[in-house]
Amino acid sequence: MFQIPPSQLPAAPLPPAGLAILWRAPFKRGRRVDGTPQLPATVFGCAAPGPAGLARYNAALGFAPASLPVTAWYLLAQRAHLATMLAPGFPFRLLGMVHVENAIVEHARVAPGTPLRLVTTVCVEPATQSGARFCVLETTAWDGTVPVFGCVSKYLALAGRKSGTRPEGRPAPALPVFGGWQVGHGDGRSYARLSGDWNPIHLARWTAQLFGLRAPIIHGMHSVARAVALLEAGGKRATSVSVRFRATVPLGSTVRLRHAPDTPLFVLECAGRTAVDGEIAFAPR
Repeated sequence: MFQIPPSQLPAAPLPPAGLAILWRAPFKRGRRVDGTPQLPATVFGCAAPGPAGLARYNAALGFAPASLPVTAWYLLAQRAHLATMLAPGFPFRLLGMVHVENAIVEHARVAPGTPLRLVTTVCVEPATQSGARFCVLETTAWDGTVPVFGCVSKYLALAGRKSGTRPEGRPAPALPVFGGWQVGHGDGRSYARLSGDWNPIHLARWTAQLFGLRAPIIHGMHSVARAVALLEAGGKRATSVSVRFRATVPLGSTVRLRHAPDTPLFVLECAGRTAVDGEIAFAPR
């Protein structure tokens, strides 16, 4: 993949999480996209989440206190993706993009605070028949020459002529109820403090309404993390999770988790609809 070791690639510091990076989003301009443009990889230097940050993350989402959950890697990958999408060469506006799929896989375990290189590539997919455009951002984190984790996020960048914003997929499987939780009205702000994702659609009713939503919604990866924490019950440790975001989950909603222990499949339901469906894999015992 690389002609030189990832640890020797020139790397910029990973931008800090928070409002500063999102303030740039309204000023990011898009351009007409013909074909499938080739975009250069971006490389950022950072460190694996530290003990204090992991303690807050685990306590908020229900993980074991001293663990480094596979979903915690998204805190780094999302920052790399945001910085990549805000770069001048990225052809789409960030405002209005819809996160439709995500996959995270752990390749190796490292200690909290380990220095890492994040290498992100972008693939702009050909236009669909409706004219919609999707783009895929893939980040691999490296500890020297050892891959630590990979994260792939798919976004709807431009809506097509037909209604609906999400790619079609198989129907959600029929699975027994495994657990669930109540989304608090303050969970959007709480997760924003953990993740640095202060997108206004997650914070309050009036800020969500500015972006066309009737009510604020919880971050998709908050829902995924809560599900993984429940699925790790009994001492299991997830090493990969992949999901498709089907519908939004408003703050204050009840979420029901469906899963059969003998399958990797799980589904999150909210208000009678499938909000998320995905697959999970665990480390061997």
